Amino acid sequence: MRMGILGTGTLAAALGEAWARAGHELTVAGRSPSKARELADRLGGGARALTPRQAVEDRDAVLLAVSWQGAEDMLRDAGAAEGSLAGIPLIDPTNAVEHGVGVVLTAPGEAMAQRIARLSPGAHVVKAFNVFPSAQWTGAGGEPPVTVAMCGDDPRALRVVGDLVRDAGGVPAVLGPLDRARQLEEVAGFVIGLAFAGTDPGSAIPHLPTAAA
Repeated sequence: MRMGILGTGTLAAALGEAWARAGHELTVAGRSPSKARELADRLGGGARALTPRQAVEDRDAVLLAVSWQGAEDMLRDAGAAEGSLAGIPLIDPTNAVEHGVGVVLTAPGEAMAQRIARLSPGAHVVKAFNVFPSAQWTGAGGEPPVTVAMCGDDPRALRVVGDLVRDAGGVPAVLGPLDRARQLEEVAGFVIGLAFAGTDPGSAIPHLPTAAA
């Protein structure tokens, strides 16, 4: 696939490396052109550093790998308000949570993913990759493969992102439409809060049998 990556931090690098290994064509953009060039060189495989608007042109999917505070500025620079992302699966891994505490900071009932959708008219936003740390996608997260819960409204976008989850070494699972994204963001806050308090979040989740097919 032709993948656009908005962001140059650890998640952008980790998923970019996984997708480069899978043979996808990557374009990278960030607030710092020099950091974008550095990441593109690191990813190899013909990855290119471009401006945000150029990086989302003619893409099969776009990853918004920035802090939640920087999402609006990055989307503006990419021309999202003018429809540059219309029809494109837009992967949102952001978590609007208080650092080290995990309290969700968006308004009650509001998901960051829904805010991103409003800022990107026509984009097919899929909430995904927001729970696990970046190291999970570099081969340092351990085995067996983890499940990546996703939310989105467009079936095709969910299939595209599901394929990208598999290419990164995960197993996709659709939780529901985008209006359930708040649940995934609360889960991330739950994990962050327990982890910073010194508790393994996995020990607080019961192991239940899956429903029969």
